[in-house]
Amino acid sequence: MAGTPLTELNQPLGQGLTASKGKPWGRWIAFGCAGLVGLVWVSILLIVAIRRDPDGGQPIATARIEQRVAPASALPASVPVAQIDPAAAARPQSSARQLENEAGVTVVRPGADVPGAVVITIPDNSGTVTLAPAPDNRLFERTRHGLLPKIGPDGATPAQVYARPAGPPPAGKVAGRIAILVGGLGISPTGTTDAIAKLPGQVSLAFAPYGTELERTVQRARGEGHEVFLQLPMEPFDYPDSDPGPHTLLTGPKSADNLERLHWALGRFTGYVGIVNFLGGRLTSDETALSPILRELAGRGLMVVDDGSSARSLLASSAARAQIPAMKIDRVVDMVARPDAIDKELAAIEAMARDQGVAVISASALPVSIERIARWTQTLEAKGLVLVPMSAARGLRSPKTTGSLR
Repeated sequence: MAGTPLTELNQPLGQGLTASKGKPWGRWIAFGCAGLVGLVWVSILLIVAIRRDPDGGQPIATARIEQRVAPASALPASVPVAQIDPAAAARPQSSARQLENEAGVTVVRPGADVPGAVVITIPDNSGTVTLAPAPDNRLFERTRHGLLPKIGPDGATPAQVYARPAGPPPAGKVAGRIAILVGGLGISPTGTTDAIAKLPGQVSLAFAPYGTELERTVQRARGEGHEVFLQLPMEPFDYPDSDPGPHTLLTGPKSADNLERLHWALGRFTGYVGIVNFLGGRLTSDETALSPILRELAGRGLMVVDDGSSARSLLASSAARAQIPAMKIDRVVDMVARPDAIDKELAAIEAMARDQGVAVISASALPVSIERIARWTQTLEAKGLVLVPMSAARGLRSPKTTGSLR
């Protein structure tokens, strides 16, 4: 086999073949062209990524829009040039009510509420009433129940400091003044939010000592201009069938623990002007059970409001004897929680305010009550009636009608 000559069938592959001898510079030209094409594509992709043309290659045209305002000579003399808003003039025409809502203007047109008159109320941010911050370092003490109110070393009291300040005097003749206290807040988030947002700042709000995030909710109410009160749960005649809730102040042998229960309620939030009873027909008619509670409230500089729910209540008169600033509600307007019944009560309140100079009313934070009261308060200015907070109403009454000594 060694001497057998190799043929095409038994010769090893690749041997004996002559290598082609091409020109090396041709290969370099091919590589360069491929690289150039790749560079062009990369550049195109990079430019598209950076520009991100929002028009997507669609044909576009740019036109200059000039905004023209009528010269001062073409305007009515009663319209100052400074009040012309070019942006508003360029907007499409809207309905009158839509424009009112956008501007924050309240318009009450002639109708059953205000016959023969139109009242336009324009918000005045420069005249916004701001309540004093709470808690004031002078006016609280730290206890295991939280921050309890107290009289400051300089004699300042929570009833004075946390009250809503007097705003600017009303324009025109005043036919009467009305104070409104809306209670039951802090339990229902929806009712609480509606009362804070929809009712005027002159309306005082009373919070129950239950619910979550009371401190933050109360401070939000005060930030909107509402002075606030604490509702104290007190024993009714049919207790425990009617139960105001935990830590209720009681009569009889269990009244010995009332101060402990009172401190728990007082520590639930800060910034309140005073207290108002929640139920409490039996307790407020019991002088023996009531006296220790009132002495404690007097020492803490708080105001006392009788909610008017019990004809036998001694709360306001006993508070006056304890040298506590006190008020008693004239009328509860939503004992029957229907729109027509509430409107009838509000009309009676107007007559009472004109007759005796000031009327003090209360309501619960029910949706129907908030809606009817919010609507009604918008009509008062046209009738010569002025809203005042509870703390101010007390000073407008004679001692025999308030039971107050100061």
